[in-house]
Parts: sequence; C-alpha cells; structure tokens
Amino acid sequence: MIRRLMFCLLAGLGASVSAEERDCQPGGPCSSPVEVRAVVVTLFEIGEDEGDRPGEFQLWKSRGNFTVSFPFPQGHHELVYDPERKVLAMVTGIGTMKSTANIMALGLDARFDLTKAYWLVAGIAGIDPADASLGSAVWSTYLVDGDLGHEIDPREMPADWAYPYFPRRAATPYAQPRPPSEGEIFVLNDGLRNWAYAQTKDLKLPDLPGMAEARAAFDEPMAKRPPFVLKGAHLAAMTFWHGALLNDWANHWVAYWSEGQGNFVTSAMEDTGTAQALTYLDRLGKADYDRLMVLRAGSNYTTPPPGLGAAENLLQERGSGYSGLLGAVESLYLVGNTVVDALLADWPRYRDTPPSAP
Repeated sequence: MIRRLMFCLLAGLGASVSAEERDCQPGGPCSSPVEVRAVVVTLFEIGEDEGDRPGEFQLWKSRGNFTVSFPFPQGHHELVYDPERKVLAMVTGIGTMKSTANIMALGLDARFDLTKAYWLVAGIAGIDPADASLGSAVWSTYLVDGDLGHEIDPREMPADWAYPYFPRRAATPYAQPRPPSEGEIFVLNDGLRNWAYAQTKDLKLPDLPGMAEARAAFDEPMAKRPPFVLKGAHLAAMTFWHGALLNDWANHWVAYWSEGQGNFVTSAMEDTGTAQALTYLDRLGKADYDRLMVLRAGSNYTTPPPGLGAAENLLQERGSGYSGLLGAVESLYLVGNTVVDALLADWPRYRDTPPSAP
C-alpha cells in the first residue's frame, strides 16, 4: 500500500489512500492519468538496470531523472517516469511479438495520458556497411517487415528467381504491381523525422576504443567512417540474419516494398510491431501515430568483413557482445535525448503540432 501510494503522490494521481485503493492500478481505471510528453522505447537490457554493462535502457535510466517507477505486470519490465520532464521509459523485450504486445498494453493502460506523447524507439541494429559504420545513428524513413511473406527452400526455387522469399499475394519475388501493404511496410512522418535529423545531424558521436579497428576490416568507404547521423530505411524481422546474400535480399526487399523510395540501412526485429500497435491505438484516440520516431544505431555490420564467412563472423560477434554495442547505445542516448530535449524545451508549441522540416 505504501509503495502504491508513493506512485500516486509523486505522479500527481491523488493523495489519499482510499483513492489509490479505488483506482490507478495497472491496467485499471484512473481518475487522474499521468501526463506523458515523450515515451522512450528500448527493447532490451543485458543485466541490471544500472551499474553493469549497458544495454539499450541503462543509459536512459542512469542519466535521467526517472525517480518514479510504475509496476507493469502486463508487460516485460516496470516503467520509469521523470515527473519533471514528463517522460516515460520502457523496455519491451526482444522481438516483434513482445514490442507489439508491450506498446499495446501501455497504450491501453488508463494510468497514462499518451494522447500528446511523442514515441522514440531507441535501439541497436545491424548496419549495412555500404551505407554507414558502427555507432552511426539512423533515423528511419520506412519500416519494412521481413517476416510477412511466402518462402520455399532455395534449392527448390525456380531457376530464374534470385531469392526464395516472395510476397504473400504474389507469384514471384518482385511481382508488379506490388500488392497493397497489410503490414509489410509502415511509412513514418517525414516532416517529424527530417526535423529530428536536422537537430542531430552535426552531433559528434562517440567513437569508442576498438571501433576504428573493427571498421578498418571493411572495404566500403561508408563502413570506414567514424560514427555519424543519417537517414535510412529499416528492415524488421524476427530472425537475426547475417551475410552478404541476405544483405542483398534486404536491399531488394526494402526497395520493392518502398517502391524504390527507401534504401535499406538497418536491420533489427521490433519496429513493425511497434508501428502496428500505434496504428491501432491511433484509431482509438489513445496515441498519435504521426509522433512516432525510430532511431537505430549500428552495433554490428550486416555482412562479414573480407576473409570471414557469414557464420564465422556472426558467431564471433555474438560471442564478443557485438563490436559496436557500447558505441551504439551511447549514440542512441546522445542523439535521442537531444531530440527529446528539443521537443520539451518548446512544449507549448509542439504539444498540439509536431515539428516538421522539409
């Protein structure tokens, strides 16, 4: 009871024990919902929330003013809240199914008023060495799903097919006209993303020890650059894939679903699930899909360097904890928090109208 009352007092939900007993329970009704101006969506944490090797959540928790915790039994991890900035941070768990369920659970939780909230996904990703380098931070243009489709064993595919994966409502891998999307692609708010990019494009991103050596193993000029901020399309798939052939498939799959407008840059798992949940919540008036931003930073390359096989490199990266992980989470915090700060600094302006840039 004391713990629940503390949540109530700190978050401004009420002051009496009897009121707290009646409402403001996880998933239940709440007479005075907490105002949320931004939701930071992270996908995983490695160990503890503070004090050890950081995953995506830890830097936000340790460097922010998240003094209030909310139990979240309908989700993966408790929620934390900064009552001064009115920012909520969450960990969804890894995978599209977990991100979808956790975002929907939060959106339907009556303890929180999310109607004006901006949603910032801040997660690590594989990054195409043709486009960027370890630690680089990428504002997503399109979210393309890499799971929805038909697939046959490549040893059984027709001789004129380049890949064994093809759309559910088509007979060949890149049939034209392209079928309408039923979750295969989500388009993000161009103006908001371009504004966020403009706020951050000149930031000097952390270049941690070991990252330069990892970059030097690649031939591609962009892969050799120190970390930088860019824009690019994101492929979300539940299978952690790796290698030059699948990287080629990812580029073609993203180009196909974006009708040539998107360039594949990052690969991870969760973001089409997050976007789908926010689409449904938007219909209900619980959230605003046009306030979704997806920021992904490169923790590893999607292909091996010359001289290493795909399986060898994937196992090596996994065993070492990914060569760019620490740099990526530092970039995510620096770039993401810069945008959150900019939104909150001009809140009277951005409360009702999202910022936009050409």
